[in-house]
Amino acid sequence: MAKGRTTVFFCQSCGYESPKWLGQCPGCREWNTFVEETVEKKSAGRAREERRAAAAPVCLSSIEMKEEQRIRSGSEELDRVLGGGIVPGSLVLVGGDPGIGKSTLLLQVCRTLSSDGHEVLYISGEESLKQIRLRADRIGTFSDRLRLFCETNLDIIQDTIRSGRPEIVIIDSIQTMYSENISSAPGSVSQVREATSVLMQLAKGLGISVFIVGHVTKEGTVAGPRVLEHMVDTVLYFEGDRHASYRILRAVKNRFGSTNEIGVFEMRENGLVEVENPSEFMLNGRPEAASGSIVACSMEGTRPILLEIQALVAKSPLAMPRRTAAGMDYNRVNLLLAVLEKRLKLPLSNSDVYINIAGGIRINEPAVDLGVVLAIVSSARDKVIDEKVLAFGEVGLSGEVRAVSQAAGRVQEAKKLGFTTVILPEVCREQIGRIEGVRLCGVRTVADAVGVIL
Repeated sequence: MAKGRTTVFFCQSCGYESPKWLGQCPGCREWNTFVEETVEKKSAGRAREERRAAAAPVCLSSIEMKEEQRIRSGSEELDRVLGGGIVPGSLVLVGGDPGIGKSTLLLQVCRTLSSDGHEVLYISGEESLKQIRLRADRIGTFSDRLRLFCETNLDIIQDTIRSGRPEIVIIDSIQTMYSENISSAPGSVSQVREATSVLMQLAKGLGISVFIVGHVTKEGTVAGPRVLEHMVDTVLYFEGDRHASYRILRAVKNRFGSTNEIGVFEMRENGLVEVENPSEFMLNGRPEAASGSIVACSMEGTRPILLEIQALVAKSPLAMPRRTAAGMDYNRVNLLLAVLEKRLKLPLSNSDVYINIAGGIRINEPAVDLGVVLAIVSSARDKVIDEKVLAFGEVGLSGEVRAVSQAAGRVQEAKKLGFTTVILPEVCREQIGRIEGVRLCGVRTVADAVGVIL
């Protein structure tokens, strides 16, 4: 082995470093996650120079504050997820399945930013210049302020960014970047961590906004050490089936805004198009006069989204009936089934129950509980619910319907899309009062809600 180099072990989950292999990581307590990699030791002289170059401590009162002007990306959906726009000097990680549209979205953002006069540098380690040009021609015309650079050497990239001083930098992708100071292969734990560290120093030191594209594992998380998500300012995930037309952009971490907002896009031939009214998009193609179908309302940040909840209850030939949930938590569905059996005496123990949220979106908010319960009852009793009825509310173990937040905004969204009856918790109905054109049915228990639809 070359002088100055040594072998260490890294945890693939959290990036914990150890001089020897361990079965369980002391940092994240995961098993069998250590991999062996070769790293280069820094000399003592270099370490002393880096310590001398470090900034001196300052008092909190001596720090001057000024209003940071966010950069508008040209995509209202992306700006909403980011918290109002791109923050100068921020480091944003964008993850998602292959072919989901990460590179397409960022190339569209580059087109808008360069047209608005911003200097943009797009660095690709996966595609050639001709391949990028083919994708760009499908999106539209680009300004000369957009510069393309195909390179994977981190040292060359660092020098290019320092000399060019662009306002926005796109790295596609972080798993292809490598540093010559580290002997391990690109995409390894040490290479990804080193590349992210260098880009973070450039972003904070020069005030450059950096977007990093990250590969994902089969579990849907960003590939590489978990510490990668802790180093960046914002983590965005693209969700949805790449074979379907819609895409959902969601923030799981955001130092400059909320993590409750989502952006909805539709993939077309000329790229990603924003969906201004997701509720209408999700309800498109809803069946008529079909039992087991009802519309519920969920809040994603400040945006109400109406969703069709479908339920199918059928007699099961099996000793253990099937329970399937697509779009919501499986354990939550089992909880609601137990409430129906106990409080409504609805026999479901010998029936298969399938729950689906149409459109492929995944919802974790308990406000859709009431919609799920009513859909199950409608299918079990083969009773059709009026297509102009909407329901929302959290269901407790005693069968009570509990209040949810932002009830007025949910009702206004229902009214805008033509719903005439809204079943909601009684507490929320008292808070809202009266809304012209919409009949508000306040309920206290699940039995009361079932009595309204039947």
